[in-house]
Amino acid sequence: MSALRRYWLIFAQATTVGLAGLFVVSTLKPQWLPVSPKASSSAAAVSGAAAVVATRASGQISYAAAARAATPAVVSVTASKSPRAGQRSEGWQALTPEDRLPTRTGLGSGVIVSEQGYLLTNNHVVEGASDIRVQLADGRQAQADLVGTDPETDLAVLRIALPNLPVLRLGRSAQLEVGDIVLAIGNPFNVGQTVTSGIVSALGRNQLGINTFENFIQTDAAINPGNSGGALVDIQGQLVGINTAIYSRRGGGSVGIGFAIPVDTANQVMQSLVRDGQVTRGWIGIQPRELSPELIQALQLRLPADTLGVLVGGVLRGAPAARSGIQPGDVVLRIGGQAVHNPAELLQTVSGLKPSSTVVVDLLRGADALTVTLQVAQRPRQARLDTKE
Repeated sequence: MSALRRYWLIFAQATTVGLAGLFVVSTLKPQWLPVSPKASSSAAAVSGAAAVVATRASGQISYAAAARAATPAVVSVTASKSPRAGQRSEGWQALTPEDRLPTRTGLGSGVIVSEQGYLLTNNHVVEGASDIRVQLADGRQAQADLVGTDPETDLAVLRIALPNLPVLRLGRSAQLEVGDIVLAIGNPFNVGQTVTSGIVSALGRNQLGINTFENFIQTDAAINPGNSGGALVDIQGQLVGINTAIYSRRGGGSVGIGFAIPVDTANQVMQSLVRDGQVTRGWIGIQPRELSPELIQALQLRLPADTLGVLVGGVLRGAPAARSGIQPGDVVLRIGGQAVHNPAELLQTVSGLKPSSTVVVDLLRGADALTVTLQVAQRPRQARLDTKE
């Protein structure tokens, strides 16, 4: 036997024995093995979390790094205001427990997102407020100025004047996936800053009757009254949503169904409010209705293959749609070349159009296909839940 072959056999035998020993130890005594943060994140089925998912000596996974990164920028918001004129739909509960406070002081949360002192919170936290104060996690307090509100997304922007403000980095809600781990941070029931964890349960939730424009992140992270305007963060400690509502029995707490406004939407609204003092959206003045199979049969519609569309339930007199000849009973197939399949999609498409621009609308009127061109108007400032387009 040559020397080279003898060395190769020794190496192969040593490798086999080593792998066998590693298998036995990892199976019977896994705690003896060192575990890297990257391995911990893999065990948690979370990609790219090595920097923030720490593994303690006991092998327990912790999100403490993400919490430490996010909590300093989440504040408590106290808004003194008159009683609210209305309530949300039955079953949906805003996260502000002012109904239980005789002084009509709204308690909620907010998120510092700019070194210039800009904060994101919910409109229903500060709606009608005459005095707004925020308290930081480090104990500092400040009077807040209301920069602007957008009731149709239930967002508001505040500003405070304090030095050395902690700022929460903005993530990308468009990159979230169902099953991603998230943390909810806020001030539930005014007990103090609280962090809870869960996963993204669903994305793109709409037609819930909460806001006019709905594209919610659903999560099972425990959020309760007082969490309104607080942060939903990923395990890298980045802001991905603004907590806004829960599904709960009247007066109850979390049942594992919470909703957050995506940070991509919140950032767009904030930029508009800071720049213009309002959010500018397109508007054509129709009342869209869901085109159900029953309606298709009743109206004897002949839709193109793989096309659904949205039924025009009503047209506002003098609106762009009325001036262009759109009538109740028409079916909108495309707006600006983009197909629309339900009222929520039509609402989002039209709101994204620039006021004073022109757009081509493809219609179906009975068996006839029509194309009209109209000039888009600016959407009037409206209360939540008004879905006229």
